[in-house]
Amino acid sequence: MSMLVRKLRRDLSHMKVQAVAIALVVACGVATFVMSLCTLQSLRLTQAEYYDRYRFADVFAHVKRAPRSLGVKIGEIPGVRLAQMRLVFDVNLDVGGMAEPAVGRLISVPPEGRDGLNILHLRRGRPVDPAGRAEVVASEAFAAAHGLEPGSSVRAVINGRLQSLTIVGIALSPEYIYQVREGEPLPDDARFGVLWMAEDEVAAALGLEGAFNDVVLTLAPGASEREVISRLDHLLDPYGALGAIGREDQTSHRFVSGEINQLRAMAMVAPSIFLAVAAFLLNMVVSRLVGTQREQIAVLKAFGYRGVDIGAHYAGMVLVIVLAGVLIGTAFGAWLGHGLTEMYTRFFHFPVFRFRMPPLTVAIAVGVSTGAAMLGTVAAIRRAAALPPAEAMRPEAPAAYRPLWIDRVGLRGLLGPGSRMIVRQLERRPGRAVMSCAGMAMGVAVLILGGFSKDAIDYLVDLQFHRMQPANMTVTFTEPAEGRALREVAHLPGVLRAEPMRVVAARIGSGHRVRRLGIVGLEPGATLRRMVDSKGHAVEIPPRGLVISDTLADVLNIGAGDSVRVEVLEGRRTVRDIRVAAVVTDYAGLSATMSLEAVNRLMDEQDSISGVLLATDRGNNPALYARLKQLPRVSGVVSKVAMLRSFRQTIAENLLRMRTFNIMFACIIAFGVVYNNARITLAERGWELATLRVIGLTRAEVAFILLGELAIITAAAVPLGLVLGHGMAAWAVWALQTETQRFPLVVGPGTYALAAAVTMGAALVSGLAVRRELDAFSLVEVLKSRG
Repeated sequence: MSMLVRKLRRDLSHMKVQAVAIALVVACGVATFVMSLCTLQSLRLTQAEYYDRYRFADVFAHVKRAPRSLGVKIGEIPGVRLAQMRLVFDVNLDVGGMAEPAVGRLISVPPEGRDGLNILHLRRGRPVDPAGRAEVVASEAFAAAHGLEPGSSVRAVINGRLQSLTIVGIALSPEYIYQVREGEPLPDDARFGVLWMAEDEVAAALGLEGAFNDVVLTLAPGASEREVISRLDHLLDPYGALGAIGREDQTSHRFVSGEINQLRAMAMVAPSIFLAVAAFLLNMVVSRLVGTQREQIAVLKAFGYRGVDIGAHYAGMVLVIVLAGVLIGTAFGAWLGHGLTEMYTRFFHFPVFRFRMPPLTVAIAVGVSTGAAMLGTVAAIRRAAALPPAEAMRPEAPAAYRPLWIDRVGLRGLLGPGSRMIVRQLERRPGRAVMSCAGMAMGVAVLILGGFSKDAIDYLVDLQFHRMQPANMTVTFTEPAEGRALREVAHLPGVLRAEPMRVVAARIGSGHRVRRLGIVGLEPGATLRRMVDSKGHAVEIPPRGLVISDTLADVLNIGAGDSVRVEVLEGRRTVRDIRVAAVVTDYAGLSATMSLEAVNRLMDEQDSISGVLLATDRGNNPALYARLKQLPRVSGVVSKVAMLRSFRQTIAENLLRMRTFNIMFACIIAFGVVYNNARITLAERGWELATLRVIGLTRAEVAFILLGELAIITAAAVPLGLVLGHGMAAWAVWALQTETQRFPLVVGPGTYALAAAVTMGAALVSGLAVRRELDAFSLVEVLKSRG
C-alpha cells in the first residue's frame, strides 16, 4: 500500500463525519435524479407501447349527427390510414350505494372488435356481445370506485328512458389513461365512468341508426396532421362539428404529457440544487484541507511525489465521497421511484406500469455528480498540485495588522476581548465568511423549496374551491336548454339559490397561437362562481368583452385591451374579434368567461343555458340527488365536496408526500453545510485555540470564540436564505407549470419559521459536536503539530 493511499485512508477517517454529511448531500441529488429520470423514462416507454399496441388515435372529432356514408369520404382524406365512426354520449347513472348521480360516457364498440381504434384491454370478464341486450364493459377506475364486477348492474337514463345495464367486463382504454371529463380539472372515478356498448344497441337506444356523432382516425407515416384536420373539418362542418383536434389536445394525453413535462423539470431542478451544494461543500472542505496540510504536501514533494500525484490524492478523496453518495442515492432513488410509480398507478391507468432503471440512467447520475464535484474542487486540487515545497514548508504569512472597523467607528469599548477576536477573524477573511454564509443560506433555501408546497395547496384550495366557486353543486344538461330549465332546477328540494351558465365550445386565437376551450357565460353579479385578479380581488363580469385566465393570456401572448379571434364551434359557427376586458387568476388551466347575454348574442340565441350552479342545503342533498337522477336532460352533476375530496386524494396527497422527502433532503443539506463549516473552522484554528487555552483562557471562553463566529454567520445566513428560498420556490413554480396545471407562489410564515428553526437547530447540534471535540483537544499534541 503506497504512502498516499494510507494518507487517503487516514484523512477520510479523521473527517468521516464530514465525509458522510457530504456523501448524503450528493445522495439527495442522485436520488432525486434517479427517481425523476427513471420514472420519466418508464412513463414515456409505457405510454408509447400502450398507444402503439392498442392503436390510440391521432385525430378526434365530435359532431351533432352525421350519416355513416360520410365515413367513406373521411377514409379517403389523404394521409388517413384508418378511420372509425362511433357513437359517444354522456348519460346520467344511478349506481347502488351512492346517493348522487354519476356521469357515464357511453361509447359504441364496432362489430369488428379488435380491428378498430382505441382498443380495449380487458382486465376481467368478456367483451360485449353484438347481439346481446343492455351489456356494457366498464372502465376499471369506475368499477373499482364502486366495487363493480362482471355481473353487476347500473341504471342509466338514455334518451329519456331509465335502463338497467349489465356489466360483462372490466377494461382499460388508451383514450382514458387519465380518466377525467372534459372541462373538469381533476378525475373523479366514483362520479365519472366510461361504458362501452355494442354499436347497434347504442344506435337504437339513442335513435341514431345509420349515423355517427364521433370519429377517430390514425394518420399514415409522414401525413400532415394540420392538413388532415382541415379537410376533416370541411367534411364535418355541415353536421354540427365542434372542430377536430389532434392527439396533443386530447384530454387524457394532455394531462399525461403535462406530468411528463413536470417530471422532466423535476429531474433538472432539484438535483441541480443538491449537487451544487455538494460541489460547494467539497470545494470548502478540500480548499481548507489543503491549507491545513501545507507542511504535509511539502514533505510529500520532498520525498519525490509529483504535483500530479498530490492532485490525484485529493481528487481520489473527492471521488470516494462522491461514489459513496452515488451508491446511497441510486439505491434510495430506486426505492423512491418504485413508490412514485405506485402513486402514478392510482390515477394513470395502464395495463402494465413498471418502474424501470436503465443502466444508462445510473451512468448519467455517476457522470453528472462526479463532474459537478470535480468542477467544484478543481481549483483547490490544482492549488495543492502547484504548491512549491519551499513555500509549503513555511506557515502562511500572517494577515497584516490594521485597526478593526469597530476601532475606526469608536465602538471598541463595547466588545470584550473574545468578541473582538471574532470580529477580527471575520474581517480578515471576508471571502471565507461570505462563502460559509452562502452555504448555510443554501440550506435554508432548500428547506423552503421543500416545504412551500403545503402553503401553495392550502391557498389553492381556498381560492379555487371556496372563493372562486361558492356553489355546492353544478348541474349540466345534455343539450342547451331554454331559460325555464333554470326555474325547474331552482324549485328542486334543498336548492337555496340557482344561477344559470352557458358553455360554448370555441377556438380562441391571436396570430398563429390558437387554443380550443369552452367559453363560460355567467350573469353579471353572479355569486356562485367568481373570478379574481392576481391580488385576490373579485372581478365583475363586464357586459361586453372576454375575461380570460392568466394562463390563456400567457399562451396567446395577450393582455387586457387586446383583441382575440373567437371562432364558435357550435350553431352557426360565428367568427368574431372580441376585446379582452380583463385577465384573472385561474390555476386550473385555460378559461374564458363572458356575460350570459353576450354569449347568447354570440350564438344568436334568446335565452339558452348549458347548466345551473347551485347553492344547496346539504341536509336535503339525498332528496335532491334522487330527483336529479330522474331528469332526462341532466347529463352530469358535480359536487364541490366530492371534487375537493378528489383533489386531496390525488394532487394534494401526492405533492405532500413528495414534500416529506424534500424536507428530509433539505435537513440533510442544512446539517451538512453547518457541520462542515464548524468542523473545518475548528481544524483551521486548532493551534490558535490551543494557544489561547495555554495562556489561560477557559474552555468556555475558547468555545465562545469558535462558536461565536458560527453564530454570527448563521444569523446572517438565515435572512439571506429566506430570500433565496423564495426565489427558488418561484423558479420551481415556473419550471413545473403546464397549461393544465399551475401552482401559486405562496410561502407561509410557518415555512419560513421551519426553515430558520431547522438551520439554527443544525447550527446548535453542530456547535455542540464541535464543542465536544474542542474539549477533548490534547493541547500538547496540537501545539507540537506547529512545532
